[in-house]
Amino acid sequence: MAHYLFNFSEGGREEAAALLDAKMWGIGGDERHRDALAPGDVALVFVATPEGGFIGRVGLATEVHEWTRGEADAYPGGSPSGVLLSDVERWEPAVPMTTVVQRIDPTGSNPLVQANAAHGFSSGVVRITPDEYEAALTLGREARDT
Repeated sequence: MAHYLFNFSEGGREEAAALLDAKMWGIGGDERHRDALAPGDVALVFVATPEGGFIGRVGLATEVHEWTRGEADAYPGGSPSGVLLSDVERWEPAVPMTTVVQRIDPTGSNPLVQANAAHGFSSGVVRITPDEYEAALTLGREARDT
């Protein structure tokens, strides 16, 4: 099982939530990890807007594929391909990036984490460590339970 971050930068939380509700996530043809995504992998969902943040987690039910006619009709986005999702968990309220960064890099010593926090993610699919995934997952559940 691999751990990813799905970076949503094409709109706001409502648009990302619509993808989660549809249990579908578009994956562009130029995504670096496109061919690595597999059923059973998990991903955090991050909305890259000031009011965004981490809005949930998902399991992947399929590998990346071109949408079937029925999937394309149901997909609320513009991508011609993507993955079907399972085990969708939405977080309300969203967890801010700063909160996650403080948990996974409390000393501010990881240059990659700090660069992503300051400048955002350069792609739509980012591979993360199991520890990074678990830290964000714990924060998301804590926020939901308060």
